Amino acid sequence: MDNPTEAFRHQPPAPLPLRTLSIPTPEELTLPNGLRVIIIESRRLPLVSIRLAFRTGDAFDPPDLPGLSDVLTHMLTEGTVSRTSRQIADEVARIGATLNAGANSDYSTVAASALASYANTIFELLADVALRPSFPEDELQLTKQNTQQNMIAQRAQPSFLASETLARVIFGKHPYAVVSPTVESINAMTREQLAGFHRAAFIPNNAVLLIAGDVRRDAVMKRVEKLFAAWQPGEVAQPAWPPLPEREARSLYLVNRPGSAQSNIVIANAGITRTHPDYFPLLVMNTVLGANASSRLFMNLREAKGYTYGAYSSVDARRFAGTFRASAEVRADVTGASLKEFFMELERIREVPVADKELADAKSYLIGVFPIRLETQEGLIDQFMQIKMQGLPEDYLLTYRDRVNAVTMTDVLRGARAHVTPDRAAIVVVGDAASITDQIASYAADIEMYDSAGKRQEVNVADTVGDD
Repeated sequence: MDNPTEAFRHQPPAPLPLRTLSIPTPEELTLPNGLRVIIIESRRLPLVSIRLAFRTGDAFDPPDLPGLSDVLTHMLTEGTVSRTSRQIADEVARIGATLNAGANSDYSTVAASALASYANTIFELLADVALRPSFPEDELQLTKQNTQQNMIAQRAQPSFLASETLARVIFGKHPYAVVSPTVESINAMTREQLAGFHRAAFIPNNAVLLIAGDVRRDAVMKRVEKLFAAWQPGEVAQPAWPPLPEREARSLYLVNRPGSAQSNIVIANAGITRTHPDYFPLLVMNTVLGANASSRLFMNLREAKGYTYGAYSSVDARRFAGTFRASAEVRADVTGASLKEFFMELERIREVPVADKELADAKSYLIGVFPIRLETQEGLIDQFMQIKMQGLPEDYLLTYRDRVNAVTMTDVLRGARAHVTPDRAAIVVVGDAASITDQIASYAADIEMYDSAGKRQEVNVADTVGDD
């Protein structure tokens, strides 16, 4: 029998009251060449973090050269007009700093961090690789070889095959449809093309420079002007991309991996942009449905049914378009049964208002994890970078918790009905066609089948059922 004096053990403690967020106030200035400079003074630790971000990412690659932004950003630290790749690496290591560059679909970033006592050194290194890369031929050839090896490894991953097929189906002719370079595009890239793209895309009036940490405004601006004032502006590219395809019915795409013991399932539809007014209702809705291990999809497909190690959903809201998707890796023999549970949950989130406790728990989770993203200096500067790159309101961080709290049960239901559309979803399944085709055939009027190279297979998938 339980000890009555220990009854408290049966009830979780009440949550603590919210603490006021302590977010440094950024100061913004603009150089004559158009470079926007954001300074975030925070002297809690003797560190400095820097981001030079450009509103040009993979989506801006020339159509015949997919992957150009990724190769370019990788090559930035492989040599400048005054330093070799080895010299750059040695200087960064000598001061215990970090210096790297990369690109996603919406923007490119050169990032650095160091002890505040080495701020001038890391600042100069960042400016050198960002403004004066030399794209050495030997390093370019090595990068090409490594990229092509990575592409081979990617095609062995069912998750990549699913993402590639889904992007092509959802985004159509929009550049978001491209998730990987091709062998042909990598082979075609030259130093001259990289240098030309760099001159056109890496311009100050299309960039934001963020500096956070143990810095002083006046000293920082003197350094910025010395390093970046002579940088010449250029013409900012204005994208004119086609709209996403209109989907009228549910469709099914099977990527055949003979012998697969598992099926990778992704169910998706076109979603919202990052600045859409329904972003916060969808954020809460997604937390109820599939964002974590206590959400509906996980509790159903893993905990109740045992079909998978995990089932999730996500809201991928980018600058120009987005997707909503639900996904899981399941045993091949329960592929059809898993689809049944997925669609049941997708319909339920659209038709039945979420319970009060679910809504409260989702809000509590989102509000609780949010400050964790701001605890480190790197996390803080990356949040400010997102605000600038995605065009979010200046008070986004300060109002985030209030906007989550303001979401109602009605908002969640309205958002789900508007932006979760299982009757017009694209279903992508990567798995063994011979063992799963008959399980999934009833979920769409027809099935398109592809091989692991992404090539359409001109065979009747029904013929594969029962084949050895």
